[in-house]
Amino acid sequence: MKVVSRMRKGNIAILDALEPVVLAFAVFMMIYLFLFRPHKVDGSSMYPNFLNMEYILTDEVSYRRGDPQRGDVVVFHSPPPFNGDFIKRIIGVPGEVIMVKGGDVYINGDRLDEVYLPDNHLTSEKSFLREGVPYRIPNGYYMVFGDNRGFSSDSREWGPISKKAMVGRAFFRYWPPSRLGNVPKYAYSLAGE
Repeated sequence: MKVVSRMRKGNIAILDALEPVVLAFAVFMMIYLFLFRPHKVDGSSMYPNFLNMEYILTDEVSYRRGDPQRGDVVVFHSPPPFNGDFIKRIIGVPGEVIMVKGGDVYINGDRLDEVYLPDNHLTSEKSFLREGVPYRIPNGYYMVFGDNRGFSSDSREWGPISKKAMVGRAFFRYWPPSRLGNVPKYAYSLAGE
């Protein structure tokens, strides 16, 4: 009788100890599946603002309630023939006319001031977005470019991406610890405004 009672008390103690662990795991899974998701930066297409092997958290909720904005750093499902997720910056939004000309980006005829890029950067044409040829972005689609324009496969090469392809907005960098912090949000000005 005493042995059974001790075993029952031992089992209850184990269950009591496991309860917070199970609860914490359930909360983590809910956050992971429905709110925020970790992503690893793979490659140098977002250099110098994002480095290879950095880890970021992606907000999966914002775009369910609102639309992506110019300057948002987004993670999205890559277009064919690529596999996996890409990270790029939104440069053009639906309805705008975008053009690459003389190493700069133009939105509706006005030069886009991209303060997060190095002074010596050049934005060149690729197979989809040609030098000096304007392109109107369709409804529900966005033009996304890497910050490292010379080494980025992006919308200049394969065209706009749909909002449906977006996983979410990168909002927090958590690895390495030396670069810990929020992903900056930039206010844009267009030359001519």
